Amino acid sequence: MKVIRIAAALLIGADGRTLLVRKRGTQAFMQPGGKIDAGETAAVALVRELHEELGLVVAAEQAQFLGEFSAVAANEPGFEVNCQLYRLDVDQNVLPAAEIEEVVWVDGANLDHLQLAPLTRDSILPLYRQLTA
Repeated sequence: MKVIRIAAALLIGADGRTLLVRKRGTQAFMQPGGKIDAGETAAVALVRELHEELGLVVAAEQAQFLGEFSAVAANEPGFEVNCQLYRLDVDQNVLPAAEIEEVVWVDGANLDHLQLAPLTRDSILPLYRQLTA
């Protein structure tokens, strides 16, 4: 199976909710972030992606590494995502840009109405619930 290396953010807002995004032309909600370019560290890739996709201005040093997770890719059949996950606590407005079509702040409960990416559903949201319990 081919692997896509990504950096993703468990973004936690001032009210404790976390942000999920949906890319244009797709159905699954997932953490914001994206592919790590050659020569980039995961934290630097994350800062770049958050700025491109959401207009957030954060420093790599603010990102707290939570671990590495893998799952079947939500939007690329035959691929697996290998994710370097970081926690970022933000108190900024987000504006969907680039390929992001929709953003939603969730509290980890009652998400049955959302289609979630496997990585989000199986690894990241359970971790978020533990961290904010």
